[in-house]
Amino acid sequence: MTTQLVGDLLFLALAARVFGADAITLLRRLAAAGVRAGVNEMTRYERGDGR
Repeated sequence: MTTQLVGDLLFLALAARVFGADAITLLRRLAAAGVRAGVNEMTRYERGDGR
């Protein structure tokens, strides 16, 4: 586990504790957006549009 991942998980736990369900919903949406961006990058390189 990288230090960056540990920091992100600690931030997530703190945000969930402080802000409750609203923070969890926001973080889930941000994670979904990150996954979509990653998938878009992967398909872009498979099509040959990258680099």
